[in-house]
Amino acid sequence: MKSRQRGVTAIGWVFLLTPLVLVIYAGFRAGPIYLNYYKVLTAMKETSSQLKSDDTLSPQTIRNALEKRFDTGYIDKPKVTEIEIKRGDQGWQMTAQYEETAPMFGNFYLLMSFNSTVVIN
Repeated sequence: MKSRQRGVTAIGWVFLLTPLVLVIYAGFRAGPIYLNYYKVLTAMKETSSQLKSDDTLSPQTIRNALEKRFDTGYIDKPKVTEIEIKRGDQGWQMTAQYEETAPMFGNFYLLMSFNSTVVIN
């Protein structure tokens, strides 16, 4: 009578679990960066809704209001001075365009690029 082996060997488990572990580790490294991005986006949207009815807007008043939100939200990157504020067709626009890297291991990094625009109209 022939016996058949069933199941996955230890080497098989290593090959099956390695990609899963790498994806989970990348998620742990990228998670805080994406959380920071959503905090930046929320701060820009709240500043837009706060200044919506103000007719005497200037880039400096927008930057000051945004800086207060960045301070209370503990947002370190990007700096408020890196947020581009300009007058557009629909009103004032705040544009956050920046890149961040998350170190994985050795000289392998994850590069994340963010670009979002919020209009104050």
